[in-house]
Amino acid sequence: MEFLNAIGGYALGLLGAGLAGFLACIGSAKGTGIAGEAGAGLVSEDPGKFGKVMILQVIPGTQGLYGFVIWFLAFSKLSAAASVSVEQALQVMMACLPIAFGGLLSAISQGKVAAASVNILAKKPDDWSKGMILCITVEFYAILSLLASFMMLNSITL
Repeated sequence: MEFLNAIGGYALGLLGAGLAGFLACIGSAKGTGIAGEAGAGLVSEDPGKFGKVMILQVIPGTQGLYGFVIWFLAFSKLSAAASVSVEQALQVMMACLPIAFGGLLSAISQGKVAAASVNILAKKPDDWSKGMILCITVEFYAILSLLASFMMLNSITL
């Protein structure tokens, strides 16, 4: 506990907020990259499918947005407080972890599903919406992570 006191409450809280934004954005960057690589191959063969490919590529980017929302809420909560104890900061940090890790892992997984959905678009263009549904299934878990972090943050009084 002495080590945590030396770091300070505010800094620990900022670490949690930073993890929410940083890890979710890393996942989104990786996920959109995976989908973009698959999409670029299809677009090079059939440029007319660019719009649908772009939609599939963008989907894994939502986790980065969710992480940013939690970062903003945590940062606002910490900034508004006169002082932040180590215990309060650890609460903020723990509240940020669901979207940090949920966003990271679901965005990468969703990028893989989106890349597979590009294959559906390539082979059966009329069925591309089935790939969207598969992507939305993964999105559900990112939304649950966002809600968990949001509800936990809102329950903390600083």
